[in-house]
Formats: sequence, structure tokens, C-alpha cells
Amino acid sequence: MINLSSSAMAQGPAGILRSMGEHESAGRISGRVIWRLLAFVKPYWRQMVLGALCMLIAAGANLLAPYLTKVAIDSNIANRDERGLLLTCLWLTLTLSANYVSSAAQHYILAWVGQRVLTTLRGQLFEHLQALSVPYHDTHIIGVTISRVFSDVGVINELLTEGLIGLLSDGIVLVGTIVVMMQMEPRLALLTFSVLPLMVWATAWFSKHARVAFRQTREKIAAVIGDLAENINGMRVIQAFAQEATTQEHFEAINRANRDTYVNAMSLSFLFLPIVDVLSVTATCIVLWVGGLMVARDTLTIGIVVAFLTYVGRFFNPIRDLSQLYTTFQAATAGGERVLELLDTAPAVQDRPEAVELPPIEGRIEFNDVSFQYTSEKEVLHHVSLKIEPGETIALVGPTGAGKTTIANLAARFYEVSAGAVTVDGYDLRQVTQNSLHRQMGLVPQDPFLFSGTVADNIRFGRPDADDEAVYAAARQANADSFIRNLPDGYQTKILEGGANLSVGQRQLICIARALLVDPRLLIMDEATSSVDTLTEALIQDALSRLLHGRTAIVIAHRLSTVRNADRIYVIDDGRIVEQGTHEELLALNGLYRDLYERQFVAWEQG
Repeated sequence: MINLSSSAMAQGPAGILRSMGEHESAGRISGRVIWRLLAFVKPYWRQMVLGALCMLIAAGANLLAPYLTKVAIDSNIANRDERGLLLTCLWLTLTLSANYVSSAAQHYILAWVGQRVLTTLRGQLFEHLQALSVPYHDTHIIGVTISRVFSDVGVINELLTEGLIGLLSDGIVLVGTIVVMMQMEPRLALLTFSVLPLMVWATAWFSKHARVAFRQTREKIAAVIGDLAENINGMRVIQAFAQEATTQEHFEAINRANRDTYVNAMSLSFLFLPIVDVLSVTATCIVLWVGGLMVARDTLTIGIVVAFLTYVGRFFNPIRDLSQLYTTFQAATAGGERVLELLDTAPAVQDRPEAVELPPIEGRIEFNDVSFQYTSEKEVLHHVSLKIEPGETIALVGPTGAGKTTIANLAARFYEVSAGAVTVDGYDLRQVTQNSLHRQMGLVPQDPFLFSGTVADNIRFGRPDADDEAVYAAARQANADSFIRNLPDGYQTKILEGGANLSVGQRQLICIARALLVDPRLLIMDEATSSVDTLTEALIQDALSRLLHGRTAIVIAHRLSTVRNADRIYVIDDGRIVEQGTHEELLALNGLYRDLYERQFVAWEQG
């Protein structure tokens, strides 16, 4: 596969995550972030209004029920009013029923909206990830990106649906309880609220420490996912070098750090919630003691004391909920910052406003004095000029790191040139749309990549509308038809992850069939160097000869046959074209090519 990685990954996963964590730990709950995230709820504003109405009904019922209890005790029971007591009980039953029904409806509506918001947000993230250029994917850890799409989006959804309505509900219940208690008995209410200064202090302390703690939990879980994805992807290498113990130790260290961070964050809640409970019990004791004395002195009714006891419990419940909601806001803001940062990331390679569709091409490629450098790195290509005529196959050879892959990447416009221009049929690639270029281009990677699905699905990947006959024809041209038909389900055989149920040679033949079906005018190929048996090698070489015929092709050459059969060979060294010509012409120069040929290709031929 064409290696598109740049040295921006030099810091490694730990360095990137460390930088990310430092950026996040300084943040606070951002109204700007939350306001932008609300845009995802906007299409469902009617459902959210309905959910808010259900919440108001439930909140009202919560406030009304204790008052009805007070009426039953002080008015109905005290006056032996049986009919009034029955009527009050019916009202209380209706109130509690309304609370149940409205709460259930509220949760259903918010769950309905939440799943749609979740789907929309993840869909937009995936769409944007596909729009981002190759440089982004080269320099970002796959596991961390997955964490954005799943973990961060999940907590954002929790905030946008249940969180916001919960904040409004708890606020209404809290304020409503204060108002009702003040109206019923101001003196007892003020004594009950005497614990509030301690509550404010405890909440401020919790908020200050929770801000950092819960942001760190997002950082650590991203590190766990990133390391897990990396290790699974590299499992073959881990096992080949017998490094299971080392990687297990490294993963356990990251996993323990995640555990400790989460426990630390939860410990704050475990400290805060008991404080709330103690203050709640203290307020209850105040009501019982002072209220009891007032009842004994006939300055207060028993019904008011009972109602106050109920209201005290309902007064502190929203405080508990709001403290937990604060952590949700913290996590959602941290996740929202990262998700919005991803959505705001502009592709490094973008179509210009005046870009035109590239018409059907002949396949003439020119590099005109092209230089290139990765961000903040030294130049890796220096004033490269070359021309490929329609239908020609050119081979790029040279030492590792010489710039061969970079030339192929620029021809596909995976990267933008730093200076000079790359043209196809005279069109500067910066002046045409990327899609119109890529529709006429094929790629055969060194490491054949297959997607989940059937063999037929993989062959028609570049042409989803191709019928079965076209798929079979492409497979026959690629010398793949015979082995495919011998698979358990033929063309409908399911591909396991990584193509594990196929050999390397079989995967390569399927990739060649995929390219043949697209019938591209431009072909970029990083030849397979994996060890295959002699028969499969001959099949691949025969299939490649059909694939290359009549197409303009840039081949990063590893095989002697490709070098000999190429119309022209460019020898790349330190980002410059140092030699060019046919195989025989370059051998006659007795330069770098001959040295490479004798050290690499002859050795390969003898091997």
C-alpha cells in the first residue's frame, strides 16, 4: 500500500494525547460550545417543546402533591370532612398519575430525539472524516478518532436531550419549592434554608475540582481506545516478535491510569453527595424540631409540618441532580470541544471555488518544477520535473525515503504541492475538482486492502452499479475468477476482517480486479512485495500486464519485471530525480540505478 504517513506522528500517541489533554484541562464549561451543539437539536424543536411541556406537568405535580397532603390533614381530617377527604384523595391520585404519565412521556420523547441527534451527529462526523484529506488521517490516531465518534458524541447527546430538560426541571422544582415553603410558613422556611450557605460552599468546591477530574477521564479513555486500536491493528507484529507481555504491560498501565482517573472523579461525587445528604437530614431535623415546637404552641398545623418534610426532600433532590448534571455538562463540553474541533478541521486539500470538472482524459501527466514539504518539516522534494505520455508506464526507484511515494501522492493530489505544478492533460490539478480526478484514477496498494462484505462487493467497490457479468469479467482479466469460484460461496463469500480468509496473493488479485472494473485512465501502483508462491506470482504478473496496458501508470517499482518493462525509469534520491531512462540506458550509466539494481534487483532475482 502507498505509505502516506508523515513524520508528524513522530511524537507518537502519547505525545498527541498529552497535548490534547493539556489543551482540554485548562477549559471550562463553554456557552459557545453548547450553543453550537444545540444546532443539532433544532430540527426536533417541536418534540423538545412537547418534552418540556411534559416536564412542566411533572414538576407541577411534584409541587402540588405535598400541598394536597397538607389540605387533607389540616382541612379534611382535622374537620372530620369525609367527603372533602375523598375529593382531596382523588385530586392527589390524579396528581400522582399525571406525574407518572408526563414523566414517562418526557423520557420517551427525549430518548426519541436523542437517538436521532446521535445518528445525525455521528453521520456528519463520518461524512467530514471522509472529506478530510490524507494528511489528517496520517497524523491522527485511529482509536482517538473512534473515541470522538462514539464516546464523545454519546455524552454530548446525553447533555442535549436529558441534560437540558433536566436542568430546567430541577430549576423549576427548586424555585417552586422555595416559593411554596415561603408562602406556607416564612419563619420555618428561612430556618430550613439556613443550611444553604454550606450547600453553596460544597457545590463550589465540587465544581472546581470536578472540572479538571472529568476532563481527565475523557482524555484517559481516549488513550485506552487509541492504544487498543493500535495493538489490535499490529497484533501480527506483536505475536511475531513475542512482545505480548510488553504490550500487555503497556496497555495495563494506560488502563490503570484510566481507572484511577475515573475513581478520582467519582470520589468527588462520593464526597459531595453525602454532604448533600447530611444537609438534607439537618434541614429535616430543623423542620421536625422547630415545626414540632410550633405545633405544640398552636402556632403551626401538623399538615404544614408534614408538607414541609416532603418539600425538604424534594428541595435537596434537585440539588443532587444538578450536581450530577454539572459533571455531564463538563464531560459534554470537553467532548463537544473535540467534536467541534474535528468538524471545524478544514481539509488540507480543498477544491477551489473556481475549480472545474476534469473532462475525460488522455493521461498526460507533467510535474513542472515541483517542490514539496510536510508541515514545518524540511523539503522532501526539490524541483522535480517529469513528463508521462498517455499510456506510458513509468517506474520510480530509489532508496527508502527518497521521495517515491511523495511523487505518487502528489500525482493523485492527496497532498498539495508546495511549489510548481502537477498537470493532467494540461489541467493544473489545483484547478479541477478532486472527485473528477479520482473518478478517472485507480490505486493498487502494496498491502491489498479489502472491506467487509463479499468478494463481489469488493470488486465492484469503485463501481457500485456494476452488474455481476462485469464483476466476473474483471475477475477473469485479473486471473482471480478461478480461485474465487472455488471459495465456499464463490463471489458471495464473506471477507473476514483484514481479508484473513484469503491469502496475500488472492487479496492482491481481487484488488487488481477492482481496478480493472473501474477501467481508470491513470493508475498508481505500489507493487506487492509480500512473499507469494511461484504460481500466484505468475498470475499477479500476468494480471498486472493487462492492468497496465494502455493506461498511464506510475509504479513504485520493487519487481525486476516491472523495471524492465517500464517505458521509462526515474531514479529518485534525496527528493531529486538523479537519473532517468530505460533499463538498459540506466545500466550503461553505471550510476545509482546500476548500484540499486545490483544490490536489490539482482539479489531479488537470485533469491
